[in-house]
Amino acid sequence: MIEILRVENATVKFGGLVALNNVSVVIREGQIVGVIGPNGAGKTTLFNAIAGAIRLTDGKIYLRGELISGLPHHAIAGRGISRTFQQIRLFRNLTVLDNVKIGLHPRGKAGALDALLQLERTRQEEQWLEAEARRYLDLVGLGHRAGQAAMSLPYGEQRRLEIARALAANPILLLLDEPAAGMNPREARELGAFIRWIRDELGKTVLLIEHNMRVVMPISDHVVVLSQGQKIAEGSPREIQENPLVVEAYLGKAYLLWRERQTRAAH
Repeated sequence: MIEILRVENATVKFGGLVALNNVSVVIREGQIVGVIGPNGAGKTTLFNAIAGAIRLTDGKIYLRGELISGLPHHAIAGRGISRTFQQIRLFRNLTVLDNVKIGLHPRGKAGALDALLQLERTRQEEQWLEAEARRYLDLVGLGHRAGQAAMSLPYGEQRRLEIARALAANPILLLLDEPAAGMNPREARELGAFIRWIRDELGKTVLLIEHNMRVVMPISDHVVVLSQGQKIAEGSPREIQENPLVVEAYLGKAYLLWRERQTRAAH
């Protein structure tokens, strides 16, 4: 498979704190890769470094073979990386449609002068933005919500809207930071199926941080485990679930008991 992202020996230090220590990860086209670990493991630091929100102290990050570490976040976004956040970041007073249109604007061509002069190409682009935004809303099942204020949506639909806005930038790599946070079990199951659909039907490569093992394990092709800023394991979901170091550092006995009950129920 084609390599999409390569993180080489990534290290991030904040003063005397080492938030990320010599972490390397490779993500290939068409994969869903899960990043798990306890709070403070360095997961969000890794995401922020990939997205350009923070700079590496040491190491390198490549997107399709191009060195992107050190570039500003808008330049990295322009090269094909979109992300969501732990805390939903919507323009809550704007409509659902306008939120997605904002995600589309980097793909537009018209500048401020074009808008000021009300040129024909500006009007054509505005029509394209609206049609494209409606297309993405339809894709994520929110077309019927287009005219509503973003704040009026149920929590699970707000998450879908944030993902739709990220998808509107047409990324080659989609970063999802704890997308199931705050969801009930039904919403979490639906989200897992939705993320798999994004990969299978839209052809997107996905890297996600997730604490909910019932979401991340069934959908991930590959799982990376961080603890105290270091990578302690990686492999298939089954390999991770059976890794004693991972169980001790993160999953715990309660998870093993749950998995054992699920296995018995399946038989």
